[in-house]
Amino acid sequence: MNIAAGPFLIASTLLVLGGVLKALRPVDTANALRGVGVAFGPGVVRLGGVAEAALGVWAITTGDRWSAILVALSYLAFTGFVVVALVRHAPIASCGCFGKADAPPSLVHVGVNLVACLAAVAVAVDPVVGLREVLADQPLAGAPFLLLVVTGVFLTFIALTLLPRSLLLVRQSVAAHPARRGCAGPTRRGRAERFLSPPARDPPSDAGRR
Repeated sequence: MNIAAGPFLIASTLLVLGGVLKALRPVDTANALRGVGVAFGPGVVRLGGVAEAALGVWAITTGDRWSAILVALSYLAFTGFVVVALVRHAPIASCGCFGKADAPPSLVHVGVNLVACLAAVAVAVDPVVGLREVLADQPLAGAPFLLLVVTGVFLTFIALTLLPRSLLLVRQSVAAHPARRGCAGPTRRGRAERFLSPPARDPPSDAGRR
């Protein structure tokens, strides 16, 4: 069995999930494409989502060379989109990978898409890793393998949706911390100066002069 079968099935399942979510909620993906200069309306995005889901189902069931090539090209296109959005600093709130349930483009998306692309290339070189063939080579009717695939899909989905948002919040917090420290610094310095400086004396009164 091709060692890339597991990552390939995870990538193909994510295509099905992403395609279905794009077909159901195409507006966010259309806005993301518009942010990098590609003016596709929600109708076109919905058709693309259906085609993406169909490609994922094809790749899962057959795992042949042509489906693997198309999966690799899909993830290569996803990588190109994210790189362009990052280079242009496009004001995109969602990269549109999973419709509305998504996060801004990030290096996490680049890494995951490249790994999925490489897995698909490996299957294109050594094909026939359809779900039936893979499960036939697994112990316990493939139950442990299926559990690993489902877990991988879940963790990858979290990495593409929640992780970039969390990293963005961390960066914003770190960027705001020096400002708060700078505002608090003079106050502490002023307190120290007032503590070390001698107390001010009242000027002598007229009665003392007399």
